[in-house]
Amino acid sequence: MDPQVRELIEQWGLQAAGMLAVLIVGILALARYRRFRARRILIATVNRVGYETLINVMVPDGMDGYYHLDFLLLTQRGVLIVDLRKNGGNVFGGDQMSEWAVMTRKRRYSFANPQQALYDRLAAVRRLAGEVPVEGRIVFTSKASFPKGMPKYVLMLESLAAEFAPVDMATMASHVDQFRGGWEQVKRQTTPSSHPSV
Repeated sequence: MDPQVRELIEQWGLQAAGMLAVLIVGILALARYRRFRARRILIATVNRVGYETLINVMVPDGMDGYYHLDFLLLTQRGVLIVDLRKNGGNVFGGDQMSEWAVMTRKRRYSFANPQQALYDRLAAVRRLAGEVPVEGRIVFTSKASFPKGMPKYVLMLESLAAEFAPVDMATMASHVDQFRGGWEQVKRQTTPSSHPSV
């Protein structure tokens, strides 16, 4: 083979490898940006119902252990625990079922009924909050659907603001002042989670 042709082929190969590397880095950067943007939108959607928000915290369970909380919010109705679920597909669950099933186009799997874990978290936060009302919701993103209906305490992310009125910071302060003492007690007992899920 002619040395000039060989040199041209080698140069073309190096250029192609360089372009491929740039393309791969670009694709990875775009994917990372999309995850970052989706996380910011998710957090902003949840934050809309809270006057103050704690994300990825641990609260004592009262027995020398801790519970992880995805979101803990001070709202105009008191304290709200949000257990975020990112399961995608058709979710089939009920209040009396020990496991809920998820069906996607490619597979079927199950997970433990999240209501019991929510009840445990509610009890732990109520113990800390005193007289302040504490509510909890299991919130699924739009990747999920419930063709047979939603169990108790389950909401879609888009419905969170409908149930817990969006925050108007100008008028909200007077509503939440009545819950401030209990909220501060809860906040003092939280620690950052070593296993963030949001």
